[in-house]
Amino acid sequence: MEDKTLVCQDCGQEFVFTAGEQAFYKEKGFDNEPKRCKACREKRKNERRQPRQE
Repeated sequence: MEDKTLVCQDCGQEFVFTAGEQAFYKEKGFDNEPKRCKACREKRKNERRQPRQE
């Protein structure tokens, strides 16, 4: 496997999906490549953890 350059669907920035990450995804049985860069994944994760304020 080789590193792949992907584009984040949220911010549009390019990010590298490393060979090591690809091996991890394959080991876990994930079929799809990540769609978001690490920063956007973290942001989304934090948004889901916080209760909504009304």
